[in-house]
Amino acid sequence: MVEPVILWRRLVGAQIRSQLQYRVSFVLDLIGAFLISFIDFLAVLVIFHNVARLGTWNVREDAFLYAFSSISFALTDLLIGHLDQFPQKIRDGNFDILLVRPRSTLFQVIGSDFQLRRLGKAIQGLLVLGYVIGSLGIHWDAGRVGMLVVMVPAAIVIFGSVWVVGGCLAFWTTDGGEFSNAFTYGGNFMAQYPVDILSAWLRRFLAYIVPLAFVCYFPALYILDKPDPLGLPRFVEFLSPAVALAAACVAGLVWRFAVRHYRSAGG
Repeated sequence: MVEPVILWRRLVGAQIRSQLQYRVSFVLDLIGAFLISFIDFLAVLVIFHNVARLGTWNVREDAFLYAFSSISFALTDLLIGHLDQFPQKIRDGNFDILLVRPRSTLFQVIGSDFQLRRLGKAIQGLLVLGYVIGSLGIHWDAGRVGMLVVMVPAAIVIFGSVWVVGGCLAFWTTDGGEFSNAFTYGGNFMAQYPVDILSAWLRRFLAYIVPLAFVCYFPALYILDKPDPLGLPRFVEFLSPAVALAAACVAGLVWRFAVRHYRSAGG
């Protein structure tokens, strides 16, 4: 377990050093990522300029959801966002090269790229989070601090699992990128808003099929001390780590199944 982590750090370290060789380009890319994410937050502000609440959520509470979803998704994008280009590896046969190397194919794909500029999205989310935490008047205790600590890692694992499963579509389709993007980038968008404002079928889909409701919504109910309009048991608010573990297991099984049945680019 330790050796793959050390190898990943070396791979990522080499890529970071390479990107920092061009400082001006890196700074411009970072600023660009920041500004693009800020436009997304402006959309939230425009919505609340026209309505006072979304269900039981005011603008600060929804900004809390937005901030955590943005931070988690940005860090996931930083780690494995290059899976968007994975279908090209299948089409041009480069994935076959990974099969003969003495490392997990998923490890090799994940370690193949690391774009530090994507931190710009996370920085923007952190600024929004800092503002809303200061303005919400949250009563911090050990439980809420603990939830705050585990929220982002659990959300990264959930987002990452969805990304990996979506990437596996490339094994059976010419290019399933648009379909998988509906659950990755689209999932980030959905996680920025309270689940209880959605229709019943979509709430069930985001809770039981693609568990994006556990990215921010349920943990936020506990941190903000809000009653759940859906009337679900209180323990659901604490299930994000367990859901993340289950999602990672499913993603791993799907990846292994896809690789096992892969017949090469010319097969």
